[in-house]
Amino acid sequence: MQASILPYRPESEFFIDEGCHIIELSNSSEDPDVSIAQARVEPGVTTRWHRLTDAIERYVIISGTGLVEVGELAATQVNPGDIVLIPALCRQRISNTGTQDLVFLAICSPHFTSSCYQDLEATDGIID
Repeated sequence: MQASILPYRPESEFFIDEGCHIIELSNSSEDPDVSIAQARVEPGVTTRWHRLTDAIERYVIISGTGLVEVGELAATQVNPGDIVLIPALCRQRISNTGTQDLVFLAICSPHFTSSCYQDLEATDGIID
């Protein structure tokens, strides 16, 4: 990896079928140990049940309020500053319970690849 500055590009945001908007902040083979994405969930929306097969994920709640469900843990309210630890192969989803967008960082190690994503509500188990 080389030293670099990655500018924030809000115009690069895209919607995924899981039910949230994503801005890839850092995700490249030049830094394979970690990826960072900003996720945004609109009020009243719950993302689809999913899991990552080959990556540990962490949510860092930036703004808004939500209800997170991870593995067999009880559904738990999350607020700005909270961190959610999600082991590989652990089912997960998050709901925006507030009136403003729920924004959080999704930090994966090793870095996120679409091949490790499994949609647990889809018939084929994988979303592109």
